[in-house]
Amino acid sequence: MHINPYGTYAVQLGVDLFNSPPRTAAELGARCADGGLVVDTVPTEADLVDACSFLEEWVAVVDAESDEERAEILNGLLARASAYPRLTNHAGDGWHMHYRDPNIALGSVVRALVSVGTALHLTGRGMSRLGRCAAEDCDTVFADISRTGRQRYCGTVCSNRDAVRRHRARAAAR
Repeated sequence: MHINPYGTYAVQLGVDLFNSPPRTAAELGARCADGGLVVDTVPTEADLVDACSFLEEWVAVVDAESDEERAEILNGLLARASAYPRLTNHAGDGWHMHYRDPNIALGSVVRALVSVGTALHLTGRGMSRLGRCAAEDCDTVFADISRTGRQRYCGTVCSNRDAVRRHRARAAAR
């Protein structure tokens, strides 16, 4: 039984594909499969273009300046990507919900999956749980899945580098 197949993995797939865009249709398919998506079609160049185009739209959700703006942008993405919810056991691994029409191209699957996953992530964890790294020299996108909901950096490398920078600035000011 799947509890929520569109939760964390879907928004993290969007983050991963945005931060490091796939260069080929085959890479898109492989990375989607590695991210937990059942890829049941052969990825095409049109899928790659569609997925990358969607991700350029999706990042506006990350960069929104208010919860209301974030919701408005995401609602627009959901309206263009999602279908009525339906039960499926398409992969033979248990019944779960799909929020997309069956038998659609991979680019459209990415659009629906990441849109719904982002909506579930934000409503389940908090509307501020998407962001860009706070390090001066990094603008990497992240989905905050931390327990406290206070993630500011894309990872420990940027967090540690910024801490060292702040420490050195304090030491120089003394």
